[in-house]
Amino acid sequence: MKRKLLATLCVSAMVLGLVGCGGAPASSGNDATGGDTSAAGDAAPAGDAASGLITVGVINNDPNESGYRTANVNDMKEMFCEANGYDAQFAYSLKNDEQIKAAQKMIQDGVQYLLLSAADTSGWDGVLKDAQDAGTRVILFDRTIDADESLYEASVVSDMAKEGETAVAWLADQKLDSYKIIHIQGAMGSAAQIGRSGALDAKVEAEDNWELVDQQTATWSAENAQQIVQAAIDAGKDFNVIYAENDDMAKGATAALDAANISHGVGGDVIIMGFDCNKYALQNLVDGKWNYDGQCNPFQASTIDGIIKKLEAGETLDSKVVIMEEQGFSADTITAEDVEKYGI
Repeated sequence: MKRKLLATLCVSAMVLGLVGCGGAPASSGNDATGGDTSAAGDAAPAGDAASGLITVGVINNDPNESGYRTANVNDMKEMFCEANGYDAQFAYSLKNDEQIKAAQKMIQDGVQYLLLSAADTSGWDGVLKDAQDAGTRVILFDRTIDADESLYEASVVSDMAKEGETAVAWLADQKLDSYKIIHIQGAMGSAAQIGRSGALDAKVEAEDNWELVDQQTATWSAENAQQIVQAAIDAGKDFNVIYAENDDMAKGATAALDAANISHGVGGDVIIMGFDCNKYALQNLVDGKWNYDGQCNPFQASTIDGIIKKLEAGETLDSKVVIMEEQGFSADTITAEDVEKYGI
């Protein structure tokens, strides 16, 4: 109820331009990112005593990317609104160059804080230096980047490498005679893809009975994942594991298996693994249709709000890097209570 109330209060301060997700794009104020860079109108100059609001610019990935991203976007919108003392503008894209363009505009607008979930880990040094010169304080969220720590105040992120390591350790514990894996990757170069791919690549290289039958990016898309698996089936490839780097791609993969009458999940011919802990994914574990799902916690806004409040008060942060608490879920042990508690 509290989230719904805050979201209602924020409507006058923010308008989200959704593209292809049950809503039409906003008719004005949208740049090439597909996000709404005028979500709070003309942002008040930094330190504007007239408004008394903290100005923030939020750079995020496309809300349509996945169920995880939708939850993350909504969490940020609900927190960074006028009711909570913020004047916010937002921009969304899966492309680094579009995100950089939006970030540069926000810095020019004089936002006090730039909150960044980068599409790619590289290419941000120049923007972050511009922000530092302009007095804009940068906080990373959701994803890490390759930049000197002096260029940002804090980083609120998931440990993507640990997510991959936890998933691969679970898979190793299944003790298959041979591992013939279709690896469906997320957007290449993203922190999530690098972390979740890295652990699997290392295991395949180290073990003689681990093989990548196919390894392709589906850029988080269920449709693209379905096409990859369908092509593998049509080519007669032999596989017994699908390691998909998010739930939507796992869902697309299982659609291809179902169409070909190939069993999957507990007791099936193919082990299904996903990430993000969407409710439908966790329910698939409960129902025995999937085998594993790795958590990626999207609810980072309250932690960022706490960091901003400390910085505004002139306090020293306890840590520059805050790692979100996460875990992996197995069909063997998950409960209905887990679905309700951890599903997004």
